[in-house]
Amino acid sequence: MKSFILTTALLITTASFLIAQPDSIPSNLYFNSAEKMLMTNGNLKIGGYGEVHYNQPVSSDVRKNGTLDVHRLIMMLGYQFNDKVQFVSELEFEHVSEVYVEQAFLQIKLNNLVNFRGGLILTPMGIINEYHEPTTFNGVERPQIDNAISPSTWREIGFGITGVILPVSLRYQAYLMNGFNGFDGQARIGGASGLRGGRQKGAESYISSPNFSGKVEYFGIRGLNLGLSGYFGNTQSTLYNGIDKNNEAAIEKADSSVVGISMVGADARYSYKGLKLTGQFYYTVLSNTEQFNKFTSGKGGGNLGSSMFGYYIDLGYNVLRSVKTEMQLIPFVNYSNYDTHHKVPVNITDNLSYQKNVITTGLSFFPTQGVVVKTDLQFVKTGASDKYVTTFNAGFGVMF
Repeated sequence: MKSFILTTALLITTASFLIAQPDSIPSNLYFNSAEKMLMTNGNLKIGGYGEVHYNQPVSSDVRKNGTLDVHRLIMMLGYQFNDKVQFVSELEFEHVSEVYVEQAFLQIKLNNLVNFRGGLILTPMGIINEYHEPTTFNGVERPQIDNAISPSTWREIGFGITGVILPVSLRYQAYLMNGFNGFDGQARIGGASGLRGGRQKGAESYISSPNFSGKVEYFGIRGLNLGLSGYFGNTQSTLYNGIDKNNEAAIEKADSSVVGISMVGADARYSYKGLKLTGQFYYTVLSNTEQFNKFTSGKGGGNLGSSMFGYYIDLGYNVLRSVKTEMQLIPFVNYSNYDTHHKVPVNITDNLSYQKNVITTGLSFFPTQGVVVKTDLQFVKTGASDKYVTTFNAGFGVMF
């Protein structure tokens, strides 16, 4: 809490000396759908994105059915009450039948560089969690690393500040927000799925302690965007609810159901002429995992590692760059390596199947801005196997 208050005060003080802004926004300063809505003129604002996928496992020995899926369809609605106060919401339909709210926040603009934001907010970790629209990344599916370590789409209820300091080419976000549901009678995080099962998503969520998340981006070099992000706090536990503060045994039991999380991320996006290069890195330290595994054994847990590690590198090139057309055709290759059992406590065994190498190569075709048709081959191998499992993927996505 103290670090958040000090960070907030420092940023507001800095902003007060840096009010002047250039007339144009650099091309290497990126905005997702919600941020674009905040920049759009008019009171009522409408936007959205969606994607349809075909996934076909490929095997020389076994015949397998493919799957066809309207993976997600998102409608975004916003309203500008005046030049200072705005509201943005993101409503998602997944697999046709599932409905979620991915964002719902109120933003109050203090001045040109400081905005207060509160509500259901995307956690600012890495790239994909904030920029997960299908036209913003190569590959039909989102990178697997952003499924387990930074579990996209990762959002929680919280509040904080955000802004862009153009004279020094910095963009920042700093939030206090609700944490993962670690234990509610069952363990919700583990080695197999990482942190994904702990997302509360603002759906009747509960809180036993707040968490901090922040990110700083630097865009002072042409074509390059560098990001540094962090997430720090504890998982939440229902065992704290209603216990006597003087009941040491009950508090000790509740403490055993909590995991400390310290996650850092670094990312880079670089574009030069037709070249597009993206990289992302995560390292997560989990504390109290020995006690957590012991306590949750038989309750859906018992296999949580003490650290997680992962990265990916994506390289693509627009081969239509020299042609006078708005179309883009981008062959790409993506290499990813991650491990949710990078380190393990002494009371469990390292599961090599949680360490994965993923190679994805394919094409992204943009017939016009806001529309992409994708196809790729994805090869996945775990540390417990010497064979790659192959999947053919195809689909299209839109963003408007």
